[in-house]
Amino acid sequence: MASEKSSSDLTLLDFWVSPFGQRVRIALAEKSLPYEYVEEDLLAGKSDRLLQSNPAHKKIPVLLHGGKPVNESLIIVQYLDEAFPDTPSLLPADPYARAQARFWADYVDKKVYDCGSRLWKFKGEPQAQAKAEMLEILKTLETELGDKEFFGGEHGFGFVDAAFAPFTPWFMSYEKYGEFKVAEVAPKIAAWAERVGKRESVAKSLYSPDKVYDFIGVLKQKYGIE
Repeated sequence: MASEKSSSDLTLLDFWVSPFGQRVRIALAEKSLPYEYVEEDLLAGKSDRLLQSNPAHKKIPVLLHGGKPVNESLIIVQYLDEAFPDTPSLLPADPYARAQARFWADYVDKKVYDCGSRLWKFKGEPQAQAKAEMLEILKTLETELGDKEFFGGEHGFGFVDAAFAPFTPWFMSYEKYGEFKVAEVAPKIAAWAERVGKRESVAKSLYSPDKVYDFIGVLKQKYGIE
């Protein structure tokens, strides 16, 4: 059944370096859905449009479909699967595989960004704790990936890949602040990151590790973190 609204009605409120917004950009690219991109300068402040579209969390990304807002990146990606069923699905058809994909995307959501942020925000024992947690996160995700080309397994590039891929440009910063190498801790994740980075939908949605590292420097300066 076709969507009641066309893909030309899509607008994405986003911030260039946000891994959460990049998930949505990857999904839109995978589905070849055209949309209007609206950059929110979050360092300068939040626009009235963003605040009105997401009054509960006041965060990007927000997808406007026919003027109606859909919030939270993983919910947006699932919405795109449902609203545009004639496009390639990021979630598998099998209910159990679908549940597993949602579980691991949620794991990425709850673990990676928060832990990675603590690596560059803190020093001493809190930073050491964040490093230990990050190593455990990477090893856990590597166990789930196993010998598969993508987290989607037989389904191919899928929901978990789209959820985790935007964090790959942050690996370099995590490595510098945490003093470890992803390739040594979780070599299969490092190899997956290289593979996924060559995918067109991912390559055109992400920025270089150097730009991410520079952005973290801007944040540290803005918030007075040494």
